[in-house]
Amino acid sequence: MTAETNPNPSPSPVPAAETYTNPVLNADWSDPDVVRVGDDFYLTASSFGRAPGLPLLHSRDLVNWTLVGHALERLEPAGEFRAPRHDCGVWAPSLRHHDDRFWIFWGDPDQGIFQINAPEIRGPWTRPHLLKEGKGLIDACPLWDDETGEAYLVHAWAKSRSGIKNRLTGHRMHPDGTSLLDEGKVIVDGDRIPGWFTLEGPKVYRYDGWFWIFAPAGSVETGWQGAFRSRGFFGPYEEKIVLEQKDTDVNGPHQGGWVRTPSGENWFLHFQQRGAYGRVVHLQPMRWTADGWPVLGDDGAPVAVYRKPDLPPQQAAAPATDDDFPGGRFGRQWQWTANPQDGWATQHSGDGLRLACVRSADAHDLRKVPSVLTQRLPGVPSAVEVELTLHGEEPGARAGLAVLGDAFSWIGLQRGADGTVHLVHRFAEAVAEKERDADHPRLAPEGRARLRIEIGTGARCRFFYDVGDGPRPSGQVFAATPWRWVGALLGLFALAPAGPGQAGAASFTQFRISPL
Repeated sequence: MTAETNPNPSPSPVPAAETYTNPVLNADWSDPDVVRVGDDFYLTASSFGRAPGLPLLHSRDLVNWTLVGHALERLEPAGEFRAPRHDCGVWAPSLRHHDDRFWIFWGDPDQGIFQINAPEIRGPWTRPHLLKEGKGLIDACPLWDDETGEAYLVHAWAKSRSGIKNRLTGHRMHPDGTSLLDEGKVIVDGDRIPGWFTLEGPKVYRYDGWFWIFAPAGSVETGWQGAFRSRGFFGPYEEKIVLEQKDTDVNGPHQGGWVRTPSGENWFLHFQQRGAYGRVVHLQPMRWTADGWPVLGDDGAPVAVYRKPDLPPQQAAAPATDDDFPGGRFGRQWQWTANPQDGWATQHSGDGLRLACVRSADAHDLRKVPSVLTQRLPGVPSAVEVELTLHGEEPGARAGLAVLGDAFSWIGLQRGADGTVHLVHRFAEAVAEKERDADHPRLAPEGRARLRIEIGTGARCRFFYDVGDGPRPSGQVFAATPWRWVGALLGLFALAPAGPGQAGAASFTQFRISPL
């Protein structure tokens, strides 16, 4: 980055049409990183154990974002992700553009640091290259120093795998991004900074003669954003807190990426942990003080409403949620809970998603099933609806609409031993090993049902169904829960008990999410 600066003045009254409201991405786009290429901004985020992984979002104004694809078709090694590993996989990626290519680096806490690259944001992306093998290596970020031609890598540590935390390790890297040139050195030790803990998520930049590391600390729900600077990559670094909650309701505001507009404005995208909603993304103005330090938000506090960046106006946009499944294909917003297998979804000539009733010994526990097709829980009160038809004739074949987390609840259809189809509603607590009925089963004579979940404040979910005699409520309110690092998910599935042969299929049509 150049030494050009822009003050990004403090908030002042502006017309509503010229302002934006945080969060700009109100769903679980965890650990965002951002890069500008020309007039376009691109963002990626953690995808953990879901496939495809590494979502790719595009914007022209930093406020309105659309999902344009994924960079990682399958997680590797593929055998490790045949079954769900909800909190593993892709952690805190970094997105960069260098040498006319896009680059993404990330840490898999159980395997090491990976890298992929592509000539265009939509690919084709290379297969994952393991740059540094080891346990607990997370949150990797590269830096190509245009002043010297040298390349570097910084990463953090996961104590759960390595026994180490609160430290950032730096390496020299081969400029082609294929190998590291040294054993690494701790360049920032959070244990030596009074009051700091859980230092992680570094993003490294070169600016105004300094090496800068933007890194959060203090844990995801209660932490803050730090900035570190040094004249040399390997330190010593001095630090400053540049964004914290203060008297706002934005808890733990931190971990994200810094980007500059063509006119020289500075902006920072970061997440806020919101329980079952996951990590939603905020946009903060950024300015530089006379002593050369960045200030984020409103004098270091997150802004709720602010003037839009000085960029050409864009139409309102957000990542897609609705889907008619044309030709049996599902949109980019959907991800499987593990690497997919052939035959789970069938393409055809009409509209509607046709899922095979996958046989599984874990059909009673959606947390263990790889063939659940998911998308993010919306961050505002919403109604989710879908039409379901169960074709499977196998006793025990089932299909439905789920809210999936460490606890889960679903409503759908199941084939009985006598061949009839019943509307069922089930749930499992976080500590439960098996689901239980949330309401009494009801006959679904046509083998068809309209399913609805109303997600209210606090991710409290109410379930409804219509089997031909009008919509009716079902069961108690279910409070959605996240996994450890992942927000709750909406899911579509079709399953059958373990056994030989095929077990039929289920069809889903007219998937809709609308605000309440």
